[in-house]
Amino acid sequence: MDKLTMTETIVATKIEKGLSWETMGKELGMSPVWLTSACLGMNSAPAEKASAIADYLGLGADVAAALAAFPTKVWDQTVPTDPLIYRLYEVVGVYGETLKEVIQEKFGDGIMSAIDFSMEVDKIEDPKGDRVLLTLNGKFLPYKSW
Repeated sequence: MDKLTMTETIVATKIEKGLSWETMGKELGMSPVWLTSACLGMNSAPAEKASAIADYLGLGADVAAALAAFPTKVWDQTVPTDPLIYRLYEVVGVYGETLKEVIQEKFGDGIMSAIDFSMEVDKIEDPKGDRVLLTLNGKFLPYKSW
C-alpha cells in the first residue's frame, strides 16, 4: 500500500468511526499533531506506533507497513487556495524575513529544525473571538564553517 492509499483509508475510517485527531492522540498516547502528520503521509511512524495506530482503527498490517514507510515529502509548489493554508503562507510571506532576522540575532547564523521539532495547536477562548495558538518548537541548527 502506498502513502496516498494509506491516508485515504485512515481518513475514511476515522470519519466512519466518528473520531477526532485529538481523541485518537490521547487514546494512543501520541501528539495529535504528529499523529495527524503521520496519518497524512508526511512522517514515518516507528513500527510499534504504526501497529498501534492500525490496530486502534481496526486496519491491517498493510496500513501499519505504509505508516512505517519513509515518506517522500513533496507538496504542491503553487500558492494554496484553501483559506487556512493560504493564511499560513501569508504569515511566512509577511513575517518570514522578520523571523529569520530575530532568530539569527538571538542564536546566530543557522536554522530552526523541522526534524528535531514539535508543534502544538491550542484554542484560546476569547469574548472577541476564539484564538488559535500555534507553538512551533524546533532545535536551532547553526551553520558550520570548515
